[in-house]
Amino acid sequence: MRTEELDYPLDPALIATAPATPRDEARLMVLDRQRRAIEHHRVRDLPRLLLPTDHLVVNETSVLRARLVFEATTTTPRTEGLLLEPSAHQGAWRLLVRQAKRFKSGQRLALRDPHGVDHGDSVELLQRDEEAWIGLIHAGNAGGDLTTILERSGHTPLPPYILKARKDRGQEVDDDLDRAEYETVYATQKGSIAAPTAGLHFTAELLNELQARGISRTAVTLHVGAGTFKPVEVDDLRHHTMHRESYAVSREALQTLATLAEPRQHGSARTVVVGTTTVRALESLPLDAVTRGESFEGSTDILISPGFSFRFTDVLLTNFHLPRSTLLALVGAFAGMEFMHEAYRSARREKYRFYSYGDAMLIV
Repeated sequence: MRTEELDYPLDPALIATAPATPRDEARLMVLDRQRRAIEHHRVRDLPRLLLPTDHLVVNETSVLRARLVFEATTTTPRTEGLLLEPSAHQGAWRLLVRQAKRFKSGQRLALRDPHGVDHGDSVELLQRDEEAWIGLIHAGNAGGDLTTILERSGHTPLPPYILKARKDRGQEVDDDLDRAEYETVYATQKGSIAAPTAGLHFTAELLNELQARGISRTAVTLHVGAGTFKPVEVDDLRHHTMHRESYAVSREALQTLATLAEPRQHGSARTVVVGTTTVRALESLPLDAVTRGESFEGSTDILISPGFSFRFTDVLLTNFHLPRSTLLALVGAFAGMEFMHEAYRSARREKYRFYSYGDAMLIV
């Protein structure tokens, strides 16, 4: 498909820079594909919008404190970085570094935590490729593995436009608050550098209401990488190079999917998939994974676009995404491109909020 088919105009004023309070107060556009109808609700209405036979599938990944702040020294300027993904070099990570050209291989950059405290943790720059540095993360005197170091010295990796909006408002950064807001209530598996944002709308109370209604829940894990939000820069989507993300589906989750398979085929049960990252994990499973019933771990660079045949996704809960993005291509594949653009026109007209902290749509 032509990338221009994924474009749309957006007023910057509609881009959300703070979450709804409480989370389930966010608006919810419901798209009925069969009736080609659009309705307007709130996320808190999900218990009455879903059916008692529905089954939620969520992404339980947890966000690493992957934003790094490096302290200035006599030989290096103060700068920031963002972990991207593990490198082929053992124990090293690829990371973006601001003012990257000012640094040399072998330099060590001291980390500072959100309160400016030095715990002795640092990053040793090894080599630079076309896009990023490859670096080793070293623990200070307190020791610890990567997750421990990041919890101690890292910062919450909020999208840059949110950080800029706060700076423009003169608002001080509260990393503990950011950590609480930029994490789903069911997150358990550390590994993402961005939140699976559709899941941010759920509260513990809403999940309890859904359970009381009879709507069960299963979790998979896909660790979200920076490439998820990268705009498509080629004219033909087929030529876009997809990022690769690691994912895992437990034996219990696969058994649940197998149990749901027969009633799904007869239309008496629906799999309600929360977020495009969860869709990517499910639809990347090997054809025989469910029948084998064994846990599965792998990585995926799946590109879902119009014409894709969904095997596990009956209903999709998702946010409003960037123009010219693979996320929008996935939504267009599920909802139909014409209907999706109709929904986005309605969202702009009705002043829905867009992107990570924005409102949501439920496509049934």
